[in-house]
Amino acid sequence: MSKVYILLADGFEEIEGLTVVDLLRRAGINIDTVSIKDTTEITGARGIKVIADKLISEISDDGNMLVLPGGMPGTNYLKQSDEVKELIMSYYNSDKYIAAICAAPTVFGEMGLLNGRKATCYPGLEPSLAGAMWPGESQSVVRDGKIITSRGLGTAIDFALELIEVLINDTKADEIAKSVVYKR
Repeated sequence: MSKVYILLADGFEEIEGLTVVDLLRRAGINIDTVSIKDTTEITGARGIKVIADKLISEISDDGNMLVLPGGMPGTNYLKQSDEVKELIMSYYNSDKYIAAICAAPTVFGEMGLLNGRKATCYPGLEPSLAGAMWPGESQSVVRDGKIITSRGLGTAIDFALELIEVLINDTKADEIAKSVVYKR
């Protein structure tokens, strides 16, 4: 069974984070919300308070995938955290999936993980992908090997379904899309 961690920082984009959690749980994927702070209470970019399942100090690289939602200033907090960067590098070096949406792919870019790879992000932040090959606005989700990136809040369902597809299969992703009345 797959194990996924989604890292939450104050100022994360609620739709991007919670859509992923909701749809992956509907698919039967074990996903934990993880606070990068020393408390489980996180406040999203729109002031919505959530209680994370775990603290970053309580997890390891035992998962199959690490997910970063975007939002500001949440993405900046992710970039500033040494624990977050160490976890990302552990997953990357272990050839596990790392995924990010909106502004969060810039975390991977600034770490040098996207150089020469296809990736996307929130419009206008493409220079922060640092050497990535941007496919243009036509792709809402881009997968290059074990790195999955997406453009923003409006692509959150597509992003979550892509994660389901890689962790289970496209049949399950289609089933979840149909169950939430989403045309894929």
